[in-house]
Amino acid sequence: MDTHKKIREHISALSDGELPAADLELAFAALQGADGQHAWNTYFRIGDELRAQATPALSAGFAERLAEKLAAEPAHTRRAAPVAAGAASPARAADGSTAEQPAKPAIVNAS
Repeated sequence: MDTHKKIREHISALSDGELPAADLELAFAALQGADGQHAWNTYFRIGDELRAQATPALSAGFAERLAEKLAAEPAHTRRAAPVAAGAASPARAADGSTAEQPAKPAIVNAS
């Protein structure tokens, strides 16, 4: 008999709660290896899909509307790393801002 196949059968039965107690030690030993862990994850994903409820159908044009809304969102930018002590200070723009500290918006006096 193919040992690899037998181990997968044991892991499948274990994931279903149907493995006889006499075979638990073999199944647990198989789960210590990468192939056993892969089989365990695969069987649980299959079980999750079999138990999943059907999702309702999305309305017509949903994907297009979602794409438009995502495109309208502002892009997130990564902040620059802080300047290490003793390092050269960043160059300042005419408004006093640096790459790390962008210029603050001007306040308009409404009087």
